[in-house]
Amino acid sequence: MTIHHFSRRTMLRGLGVTVALPWMESTLVWGDEAKGKQDGSQAPTRMAILFSGCGYHNQEWWAKGDGPDMELGKVLHPLNDFRDQMVFIKGLYNAEALKGNIHSSQTGNLLSGAPLSSGGTIRSGTSVDQIVAQQIGRQTKLPSLVLGCEKANPSVHKNYSMLYSSHVSWSSPTTPTPLEVYPALAFDQLFKDSAERGDKSVLDAVLADARDFRRGISQLDQQKLDEYLNSVREVEQRIKRAGDRGELQGWRPTLTEPNMPRPKDGYPQDIVEHMRLMSDILVLAFQTDTTRVCTLKLNNDHGTLRFPHLNVDYMIHHLLSHNDTDDWLKVNQFFLEQMAYIAGRMRDVQEGDRTLLDNSMLMLCSSMLNGHHDATKLPVVMLGGGGGRIKGGQNLDYLEKSDRQMSRLYLSMMDKMGVHRDNFGDATEPLDQV
Repeated sequence: MTIHHFSRRTMLRGLGVTVALPWMESTLVWGDEAKGKQDGSQAPTRMAILFSGCGYHNQEWWAKGDGPDMELGKVLHPLNDFRDQMVFIKGLYNAEALKGNIHSSQTGNLLSGAPLSSGGTIRSGTSVDQIVAQQIGRQTKLPSLVLGCEKANPSVHKNYSMLYSSHVSWSSPTTPTPLEVYPALAFDQLFKDSAERGDKSVLDAVLADARDFRRGISQLDQQKLDEYLNSVREVEQRIKRAGDRGELQGWRPTLTEPNMPRPKDGYPQDIVEHMRLMSDILVLAFQTDTTRVCTLKLNNDHGTLRFPHLNVDYMIHHLLSHNDTDDWLKVNQFFLEQMAYIAGRMRDVQEGDRTLLDNSMLMLCSSMLNGHHDATKLPVVMLGGGGGRIKGGQNLDYLEKSDRQMSRLYLSMMDKMGVHRDNFGDATEPLDQV
């Protein structure tokens, strides 16, 4: 096979727009040219953390057995097709989160294990995603991508800032990482070199460069490039359609039709489209190697999202979590469907001998097991092979073990991202099975 030696960050450019390319067998997109050998063309490991607040149905978050025949509780049914690449983890906890016993105090340090300041002041700890981003972020256009589907809440609740409930990613102990909740602006982060949103399509701006590049790659990679550019175009068009419908999520409008021109850049009309767009952008970010670290906050802890598409529109997310009803189960499964969708998209992206899912760690967590604020055992499920270093089909139970710190999992994840630390949060060693 002919190997074409393009630059380490192979991109298409035009009119201030940059499009990073996916992994291709005939280019050293991620290769280390100094080595001068094909080993450098292996796809990198990526890490994505998904968060949904308020926990899950108390009776239906469980797993039994292991391997591809693992039996899953109803909340996890959307992940049935991924059991061979699943690691279900029971019993991990964050000791510092037990001190306040409210949503903010259990969320603000979920990804750091750090002590939280109360009294409305802000002090937490740098989260695991940002520790990794600060170490490896120089290798990509963006150190990390931090996405959300519900705006941050700056108020104070029971002596703790609600910013803790609104942010799981922290760039420093006093700085939550800026959260992008607008799909169009998140898309622009991937493909535009300036903050301004132009009228010209991203693909229209780089097509000339794409035609030149296409002549120098293999036929298989030409097909892969065409498929990738088509997916970029599709997301562009969906963002435009979603923005044209205006911001309606999280509340019920008094008008059925707008009485003013809609802004071009706004929330999608409903939470379904919002989450799907953010999920697609996450996959594109990894597929193009624009970043290798992404956090997607599906909702706030103590959040106010509503779910009319599920015929569950009589109560906001936070209040629904207080009782294990069939409607609460439907909402839980909707959140797990987002993880399944992302994993399915990743599984469809071939990167040499492995898939994007094989080369990634996709972790979903919440700040409590259920809506009764039980943080003594946190819900955690992982999908993906971590670059061939995570064994799938595992059902791990740490509940009766003394060293069951959540931060041990983060040490394991950092290690697979090439970031090695002796300690993190309250942990001094990684989980030996992850």
